[in-house]
Amino acid sequence: MGNQVEKLTHLTYDNVPTADPNGFDTEDELGPRIGVSYIFSADDDEQEERVDGPDKDQNEEGKQYDNCNELECVVYYRDESVYEKNLKLSDMSTYSTENLLNKCIPGDLVEFVATGQYPHWVVYVGDFQVVHLHRAEIKNNFLTDASQGKRGRIVNGLYKFRALPPEVVVQNAVQQVGTRDRELYWRNSECFAAWCRFGKREFKIGGEIRIGKQPYRLKMLFSEKKSHVLEFQSFDDLIMEKRRNDQIGRDAVTQELANHLNATDAEIKDDFHQSVN
Repeated sequence: MGNQVEKLTHLTYDNVPTADPNGFDTEDELGPRIGVSYIFSADDDEQEERVDGPDKDQNEEGKQYDNCNELECVVYYRDESVYEKNLKLSDMSTYSTENLLNKCIPGDLVEFVATGQYPHWVVYVGDFQVVHLHRAEIKNNFLTDASQGKRGRIVNGLYKFRALPPEVVVQNAVQQVGTRDRELYWRNSECFAAWCRFGKREFKIGGEIRIGKQPYRLKMLFSEKKSHVLEFQSFDDLIMEKRRNDQIGRDAVTQELANHLNATDAEIKDDFHQSVN
C-alpha cells in the first residue's frame, strides 16, 4: 500500500519553535504546528483516574470499538522504515482484558484503544500486572485496572527495532515505577513502553541532538495513491503527532489536510476528498 503515490506533499518544521526540552510547556507557550493542530503537551491525562475498576459504560464502549477510522501510516528514519501500521497486513484486532490475559507474556507491549481517545500503552510484566506511564507517574497496576474498560491488543510488531530480551524489558519497566513529574524522561505512555522494550534513547525527551535536516518522516496513508508526509526533527515529536492522529481519527485528519492545502480550485479539493474516502 502506498507504493504508487499520485500526490505526495511535505510540511517542514524548520521555522517552527520546538517544545520545552523538558516537555513541560506553559499554557501561553503552546501553539499549533504548521498544517496540523498539533499541540506539544502530555497526552495521557485522558485516562480518568479510577480506583474501583472500569464501569459498565466504559466496558460497552470497548465492545463497540471499530478500527475502520484508524489512520494507517509509516514512519521513516532517513530512508529506513522504523514503524508501520497497516490494518490489512497486521493483526490489529482488539480483545477484552480477559482474553488479553490469556495472550500476554512478560515483555509484551499492549495498546488500549477507544474511539476519540489517545491510545494508552502498557508493558506486561507478568502475574496479570502491567507498568505504564499514567498521569505523570510510572505506575504498576493490574492489566484489568489499567485498561479502564477499553479493548486492547498486543503491539510488539509496530516498531521495527530489535527487541531486548523479555527479562530486560520487564526490568526496564519495573525499575521506573514511582518516577513522576519532572523526573520523567517520556512524554506519553507509548514512548515509555517502547523505550522499555527497545531501549532506544530516541523515545526519551531530549534523547537526541536536534541539528541539521529533519531526519524523521511520518507518511500518512489515505489510499493506494494518496499519502501525505510530515517531517520532524526528533522521534518523540513525531510520535506525539502520530498519537494525535490516532485520537482524532482518519476522517478528521483528512479534513484538516483538505483545509490546509486550501486549493483555490474547488475541483482539486473535491478530488482530494474523493481519493481518501
